[in-house]
Amino acid sequence: MIDFSILTNDICKQAASFGFLEAAIAQIKIDSKTQANFLGWLNKNFHGNMDYLAKNTHLRFNPELLHNGTLSIICIKAPYLTKPVDTHKDRLNNTNHAYISSYALGRDYHKVLRKKLNEYATWISEYISKFDLEPDYRVFTDSAPIMEIELAKNSGLGFRGKNTLLLNTKEGSMFFLGEIFTNLPLTPGNSVTAHCGSCTKCIEVCPTQAFVSPYVLDARKCISYLTIENKESIPEKYRKAIGNRIYGCDDCQLFCPWNKFSKLTSLNDFAPRNNLENLSLIDAFLIDETQWQKIMQGSAIYRIGYECWLRNVAVALGNAKTSPQIIVALESKQNFPSTMVQEHIKWALAQHLY
Repeated sequence: MIDFSILTNDICKQAASFGFLEAAIAQIKIDSKTQANFLGWLNKNFHGNMDYLAKNTHLRFNPELLHNGTLSIICIKAPYLTKPVDTHKDRLNNTNHAYISSYALGRDYHKVLRKKLNEYATWISEYISKFDLEPDYRVFTDSAPIMEIELAKNSGLGFRGKNTLLLNTKEGSMFFLGEIFTNLPLTPGNSVTAHCGSCTKCIEVCPTQAFVSPYVLDARKCISYLTIENKESIPEKYRKAIGNRIYGCDDCQLFCPWNKFSKLTSLNDFAPRNNLENLSLIDAFLIDETQWQKIMQGSAIYRIGYECWLRNVAVALGNAKTSPQIIVALESKQNFPSTMVQEHIKWALAQHLY
């Protein structure tokens, strides 16, 4: 007779060999309170233009329906930092520097984690073959209507922080999440106690004050949303607060006390590519579209497109210390064939000329 608690332990212990911090088995049920909170969040339109979040809620609340025969969900955490948190604070403090969110400096995490999860699942299949089991699985990473943080929390991989992300007292929060849906009846973990306490650092440091309250984010104000998900003009009231952040924002993680314990990755694919960690704002703006597509191929940044890239960098240049070089750079693209880009360049120039 198979002892599935021992089998679960053996499977989870193997996660580290694939570059993961930890693996645990989720309690699949999404509780009614979490469902109500999510629907209330949607009703307040805090998801902005991310319409996909309002679709397929029955799948979000019943994740086993995503893959026929699912009995267990193996959750993993994969760290992505290649340098300590303080290194990224230094990047942020360099106002002539184009700040790109730390998770996006390397290869597109969707591709990297899907490959590693499939390798992990293949190992599991080979391992359990000796028990005459017929394994079936499907892997996910930020690629389906899944409440990933809730599942990871249910598995015991961490607790939901006031910044809405999964936190762990030994590893912080700067890691990706992924899942393997399987027909194996593995033993689920137990949720852990939350440890934010009275700390509200993430809420205090948010440049645009996007947190309505602890655990509640109005994505429409979030710099990650404004520079990535948003395909329209960035509202003027948020432009100054964006500073030099041209793709995403890490502030609610960089300044979280638990991230002093963040772990560095062993996966080379997450190493910064094409010198993105040292890119100046002027150089970022002067890259032409052909160069940009070549540089961003295989990067998560590619999905925003060149037009939104110029929009974002124009705002950051408007926030930089005035110099003749910045003005010349902005003026060089004043006739770029996009009214949105032209409008943001005009705004940026006005910060320096008037």
